Amino acid sequence: MQSQHNDMELAGKSIVFQTLGCKLNFAESSAIGKMLLAAGCRRAQAGEPADICIVNTCSVTDTADHKGRQAIHRLRAQHPHAFIVVTGCYAQLKPHEVAAIDGVDLVLGANEKFDIETFLSAFTSKSIAEIHTVKTAQIRTFEPICSADDRTRHFLKVQDGCDYYCTYCTIPFARGRSRNASIADTVAVARRAIADGAKEIVLTGVNTGDFGRSTGETFLGLIAALDQLDGVRYRISSIEPNLLTDDIIAYVAASAHFAPHFHIPLQSGSDDILRLMHRRYDTALFARKIETIKALMPNAFIGVDVMAGVRGETAKHFGETQRFLEQLPVSQLHVFTYSERAGTKALEIAYTVPKTERKRRTDILRQLSERKLTDFYHSQYGRQAQVLWEAAQTGGMMHGFTENYIRLQTPFDKSKINIIESVVIGPDNCAAPRS
Repeated sequence: MQSQHNDMELAGKSIVFQTLGCKLNFAESSAIGKMLLAAGCRRAQAGEPADICIVNTCSVTDTADHKGRQAIHRLRAQHPHAFIVVTGCYAQLKPHEVAAIDGVDLVLGANEKFDIETFLSAFTSKSIAEIHTVKTAQIRTFEPICSADDRTRHFLKVQDGCDYYCTYCTIPFARGRSRNASIADTVAVARRAIADGAKEIVLTGVNTGDFGRSTGETFLGLIAALDQLDGVRYRISSIEPNLLTDDIIAYVAASAHFAPHFHIPLQSGSDDILRLMHRRYDTALFARKIETIKALMPNAFIGVDVMAGVRGETAKHFGETQRFLEQLPVSQLHVFTYSERAGTKALEIAYTVPKTERKRRTDILRQLSERKLTDFYHSQYGRQAQVLWEAAQTGGMMHGFTENYIRLQTPFDKSKINIIESVVIGPDNCAAPRS
């Protein structure tokens, strides 16, 4: 039985957010939060029962779906009389499964999430959850947003959707086709964020380098336009290797405002597996991109996505991946364990890696990542860098990131929040990195 609500008056209602998954989800949750605050809602205080709970879900793996269900159950237990809204990729892909979870009142798909104020205001009591989604082909909406939420760094949504349809991935079904606003409209959003005090802006999207598909423009054109704005530095959150052109790399290297920091999905170091995945590059192209970055920016931080145990990955293929990554001068691996996703072409691949073996391979790659990250941090000792201090504190310490993504710490000092400070990197101020 769902919570009992009639036409909802939002003024004075307390809200709680739970966001799972990627930086894009965090940016979108923050934008939704701002929208509801402007409508008269307020954030619930710690320990206060909330009136409205909003869960923005991920669905990149079965584990992500499980975490979404856990988050809903946890919020239901903590806020037993709250109105629960679920949105995000899990809600778009499996709306009826989400609606069947005890306590869920409203399910909003990718096209509807930013109309949440309208749906909440018009909601009337029902015994089952109300679902509002459209088919993937009908997902059309896009608004560039830039939000910081409780973090110092701002996240600028420059693109959404994906046209790639890799065999293991459900994201195109959850997010729709690639789309974006114009360069002019995107830059205007960034300019407002800088005026509001943003010192660092992270460019986010589902397939960020595909920017321009809707408008006939290019990602290089976007970063060149953003680079004209003063008082800020930028990071590119993730970009496909085939879309990371040499011109983009060269521009970042010479840029006044773009950080020497790249996150590049690899997924496999075996060309056979890349073909099975329907990826649009091979290991030779990927290695050339890393070589080009390091030649122009020797101290650049390079993060790499890699997947362990995908269907078709034999011991031979995994060995190729391990050897390729060992010799690659990257800084950190973001390792995913493959899980089967309904509706994906990967399910047609006959050979299945046992789950225990998937875990073993994941563990091996994570250990490799730890070694690479430790080596990268050590290589930076003695260098002068610019760190942006964040507001959060742990154990009396505050943290921040250098331009090349070294996480540093210092005793908490409120006056340093959102300030960029020149420091010398060393073992005394290096903090445990975030995954």
